[in-house]
Amino acid sequence: MFTTPRRRVRRAVWFAPLLALTGCAALDGATSRLSTLGGLVTPYRMDILQGNVVVREQVQALQPGMTREQVQAILGTPLVASVFHANRWDYVFTFQRQGQAPQRRVVTVFFQGDRLERVQADELPTEEEFVASLDARRKPAQTPTLEATEEQLKAFEAKAPVRPADTPARDAASIAPAANRYPPLEPR
Repeated sequence: MFTTPRRRVRRAVWFAPLLALTGCAALDGATSRLSTLGGLVTPYRMDILQGNVVVREQVQALQPGMTREQVQAILGTPLVASVFHANRWDYVFTFQRQGQAPQRRVVTVFFQGDRLERVQADELPTEEEFVASLDARRKPAQTPTLEATEEQLKAFEAKAPVRPADTPARDAASIAPAANRYPPLEPR
């Protein structure tokens, strides 16, 4: 079928935005790769810590029959204490760090009246394990040995001879008093 130039222009007007959108989608991955230099350099993302840190030792310290005040003294203020669920406190903890899997733990404390009835908790780390997970990104640096052989010491002394301790670095007479170098701050 034969199309007129006018029809071609109309089709181009309709298809131009569609082509532009597909082009943007195709370039999206390329621009992100270019902005991170092929994935070698990544932008800094802040660590996000939300909620209450509750460790295994704290949950083990809870005993049925404790008052709400005693539970709060051990676990801290609950993240969620609903009016509709007055017999339940929720302690939720989330931690997100770039390059690591997000951590999420929930501890739920149930009360019967004003007394602790039971505790329901995810698998919690010990305090030592939790602190170690925070330092997981930092690799322990190997301390270099500070030893030199006799030949290395002699080569160093030849490059920079050691000055005796009793000779001053500068002659005291060559240093002018500070009062002579600067004008007075206030008129006399």
